Amino acid sequence: MSKLNSSTKFVTMLIGTIVIFAVWVTSVSAQVQLTERSKLAINGIGPIRVGMTVDEASRSAGIKFIKSGSGGMDEYQCSYVRPQGAPKGISFMVAKDRIARVDINNDRTTTIAGAKIGNTQEQIISLYPGQIKITPHPYVGGPPQNGKYLTFVPKDAADKNYRIIFETSKNRVTRFRSGRLPEVEYIEACS
Repeated sequence: MSKLNSSTKFVTMLIGTIVIFAVWVTSVSAQVQLTERSKLAINGIGPIRVGMTVDEASRSAGIKFIKSGSGGMDEYQCSYVRPQGAPKGISFMVAKDRIARVDINNDRTTTIAGAKIGNTQEQIISLYPGQIKITPHPYVGGPPQNGKYLTFVPKDAADKNYRIIFETSKNRVTRFRSGRLPEVEYIEACS
């Protein structure tokens, strides 16, 4: 009887270990993927963080990056990369060989708080109470667009060098970005 009990306990422990391992592998691989459903944080998106090299970001997200558009300034000082293939509408500013900011141009990607393209200015303000600084959009400032920049300014001292900036036109978010200062505030990207 005790031999059967030992065998049953062993099999139960083995199955439990396999299940725990399978859940761990699944959760780790889910964190590694960069998709349009990845959540934008103040310092990155999904597994990609501001400060990583492009190679580190590629390994972390399990995707290849390709250069996107012109570099504007010296391409070694500032350029853009985007994931090869999918996800669409997510690009990364690279400054001094490091990811400096993340630009979102699709209506599927949201911030951790749930902000996205198409939200009203009031919705953004309500998602980040007391932390939105409103300034006129430099190009879409006058009527009829009445564009604004809604800038999330963190209260936590550890995040003081990061921002999320929502660009609006006609009271709706048209695009947004996050990253470190000063790059996140560049109006014309790398130009």
